[in-house]
Amino acid sequence: MESKRQQKHAKLLQKELGDIFQKEAKHLVGRAMVTITRVMVSPDLGFAKVYLSFLLADPQTIYQLINDHKKEIRHHLAKRIGKSVRIIPELAFFPDDSASYAQHMDKVISDLEIPPAPEEEEEED
Repeated sequence: MESKRQQKHAKLLQKELGDIFQKEAKHLVGRAMVTITRVMVSPDLGFAKVYLSFLLADPQTIYQLINDHKKEIRHHLAKRIGKSVRIIPELAFFPDDSASYAQHMDKVISDLEIPPAPEEEEEED
């Protein structure tokens, strides 16, 4: 379980990385929408796992571009939060597939053939 300090740092990273993908890294993602779904920070605050979700683009291509430009993204992050934190964490990006998993589960549930419940007979007194 993450400490309050880790959670606070993770929220800061999530907000700032979201802004970076909307503004500074627009040349990387183009018209694709990148959402930071979750950030998990190590206890020493030196490493952050960032989970990304993509819309309007091929997820593999955008994910690869982001991974290739990790250093540039970290540099933008350092400019934004360098005065408020002591250590700028190393970033590891991971695709968040929870939305596709939810769609898969929705399809599985909708494909189930559930028989109607039997009607209960009313008891007369």
